[in-house]
Amino acid sequence: MLTIKNIKRPGSDTLESVTLEDGLIKGWNLPEQGDVLDGRGGTVAPAFTELHAHLREPGQTEKEDLHSGLAAAAAGGYGTVVCMPNTRPVLDDPALIRSLIEKAGRLGLARLKPAAAITRGQKGEALAELQYLKDAGAVMFTDDGLTNENARVLRLALETAHALGMVISVHAEDATLRADGVMNEGPVSEELGLPGNPAAAEAARVARDIEIVAGLTAQGRPARLHVQHLSTARALDLVRDAKKRGLPVTCEVCPHHLDLTDEKLRTFDAMYKVAPPLRTQADAEYLLGGLLDGSVDCLATDHAPHTKAEKERDLLEAPSGIAYIELAFPLMWTRFGHRLGLDKLLDLMTAAPARVMGWPQPSLDAGAPADLVVLDLDTEREVNPAEFKSKAKFTPWQGQTLRGWPTLTVVDGRVAYQREG
Repeated sequence: MLTIKNIKRPGSDTLESVTLEDGLIKGWNLPEQGDVLDGRGGTVAPAFTELHAHLREPGQTEKEDLHSGLAAAAAGGYGTVVCMPNTRPVLDDPALIRSLIEKAGRLGLARLKPAAAITRGQKGEALAELQYLKDAGAVMFTDDGLTNENARVLRLALETAHALGMVISVHAEDATLRADGVMNEGPVSEELGLPGNPAAAEAARVARDIEIVAGLTAQGRPARLHVQHLSTARALDLVRDAKKRGLPVTCEVCPHHLDLTDEKLRTFDAMYKVAPPLRTQADAEYLLGGLLDGSVDCLATDHAPHTKAEKERDLLEAPSGIAYIELAFPLMWTRFGHRLGLDKLLDLMTAAPARVMGWPQPSLDAGAPADLVVLDLDTEREVNPAEFKSKAKFTPWQGQTLRGWPTLTVVDGRVAYQREG
């Protein structure tokens, strides 16, 4: 049993306490029982849910592993993390899915819910054993890390996922249009002489995938499609139109596509190389508008750790990705909290991912799962990568001052993270 005292519910200034027992919220303002922790006046919310993180295990543990990645997630306020399958070997084997879940469960950190590959070896050719992968504990199917070039295979995957009640999540880029682009195609890439990745690469693929869903829906098989890390205004318009047509299409946006733009590539620093690439300020503003009007369903980080040596290569050779799951809420609260508001931001990181997946809605009510985060919304702290739980101890936001840091994360009624000091 655990009691957390001196905490506030969102929108309230009243200090309260909550008691947790057997993995559930027992009740509010009960006599203190069990271990007692001081929330120090922080705001409590359901722990966040991450639908898109790369934890690199198995096979790339020099970049991240389950322990470091789930510890980083807990430090960022996340109670549940969906990990991507582009590992070595690929997560296309039910035994791998089961072993990861079992190992993560022993760590006592954030909860792991693996995504499994759509195709065997993520080669885009033959479907993986989707039924068996679901039975093993996979919660989503995706070939993220690679794009689905074969439309017929994707259609078959959507049909199968519909029958299984699962979501297909896609990295929506046309590889032939993207080609060797290392940044957004536009005036900045032309000025720098770097190969560009056009907005049309994302929009064309989103349009194709939506039309596949439309065809299946017309046949009474409304397969659920989730578009990952949307980065362009045009692609958002396509998703918005799909929603108006009643199609089961959702999308996510990452904080780095809101806070950073292609102007950062003027430094030639591969820290800013991501896939899809950082776009223009106009795109970033348009995506924020999508968060405000509900066209964008949820936030996700695409936490993608690499070694420092890899990210110190030149832009043509360095891998894509930014790792910042520990900073996601402070970054969003500091930069955009005044526009989104606390309730909307919390929804985008808690209830919204659950809606995308068809999971029960998180709650602070008695009887709800005891997955909680306590947030210090006011105290400013400098971003110090040396303190990261992740193995990727570098970040574009190093030295910047942010507010909204998690101070305590509880998962299944046990402490998964507690900030020192």
